[in-house]
Amino acid sequence: MAKESMKARERKRERLVARYAAKRKALKEEGDWDALQKLPKNSSPVRLHNRCQLTGRPRGYMRQFGISRVTFREMALEGKIPGVKKASW
Repeated sequence: MAKESMKARERKRERLVARYAAKRKALKEEGDWDALQKLPKNSSPVRLHNRCQLTGRPRGYMRQFGISRVTFREMALEGKIPGVKKASW
């Protein structure tokens, strides 16, 4: 389980990216690199990192489900993810 501060920091970055997205796009189209530099660092989408929505785990993230591989496996075995079952042949 990730620390609450790390989860909160990532949520804060997501809010900043959403808030400055239009402004960043307009500045890039104009080519005004100085004004772009003055925006907050965390408003850049490059600084976002995928984390598990339930545990906050930063590694082993599965984009299709939005959770980590560990959480995915637990939920799949409990039958909480529709259409997913353990493979056996």
